[in-house]
Amino acid sequence: MLNILLAIIVSASIDSTEMRIGDQTDMHIRVTQEANERVEWPVFGETLQDGIEIIDRTIVDTTTLPDGRLQLNQYLTLTSFKDSLFVVRPIEIVSGEDTFRTEPMALNVLQPFDLEADSTNAITDIKPVERAPIWWWGIIRWVLLALGIALVLTGIGYLVYWLLSRRKPKEEPVNPELLRPADEVALEKLDAIKIAKIWQKGQVKEYHTDLTDVVREYIGRRFDVHSTEKTSDETLKEIKPILLAKGEGLDANVDGKELYENLRTMLQLADLVKFAKWSTTPDENEKALTTAYEFVNETKIVESQDPKDNSQKEDEV
Repeated sequence: MLNILLAIIVSASIDSTEMRIGDQTDMHIRVTQEANERVEWPVFGETLQDGIEIIDRTIVDTTTLPDGRLQLNQYLTLTSFKDSLFVVRPIEIVSGEDTFRTEPMALNVLQPFDLEADSTNAITDIKPVERAPIWWWGIIRWVLLALGIALVLTGIGYLVYWLLSRRKPKEEPVNPELLRPADEVALEKLDAIKIAKIWQKGQVKEYHTDLTDVVREYIGRRFDVHSTEKTSDETLKEIKPILLAKGEGLDANVDGKELYENLRTMLQLADLVKFAKWSTTPDENEKALTTAYEFVNETKIVESQDPKDNSQKEDEV
């Protein structure tokens, strides 16, 4: 199942094209490309298509072939709970303006048993309901055990309360960064990254990790989107309606669509570098830093100036 165009080869295969409901099978996606080519890998959700679920996936693994070309591999573990013959739609891989597609595949999901009744079994009467004898000593023993545990826990609770009441509560130190504006902290960290120039020293993965960490922390404080605990796709899904609707106090002159597209490009590039060992160009590294600066500057909260202050300044002049 190959799709060949120029220097890129795309293929996909399923280990078992026939399985029972609830069983699992692996789907292998492979892309062979030149080292200087750049492809956009599809992002899979919880389902491959209607009726076929994705229960596990590997990260995109990159291997260098003997001829110098790169081979990207990913495995998806599939399952289905629907008795049907599925036609698995082609997987799309994008490179520049070209789109590569795998061939469609068949996946037959069968019932694990025959639903027809067995006519050879004779019909018999229903057996009467039998009453189990009550084991009184067992009940009493469990009640006494529960009361004993309750008394011990109560005693421990009173002891802990008494010890804590004798100690003066300690005030937890407040993180100084939380007392400063989110944009001020983010811009200060971006300045430090710019001065360090670690990508020029070969630390490209660390460079993009530091950049995205700063932007994720800023998004968490500025828009209450806990980006550090989410994937890039989850972060983009939550931040997109805020940017496009220009909510959360955003300036009306801000181009929310452009901000979102630049942020998406920066996060996806960082994921490729961190998880797919992607080799970036100097322009891409510089562009990522510029995008981070622009995102913070364009979305920071700007205090509105009182018109009375302006009139007073004009009178003084």
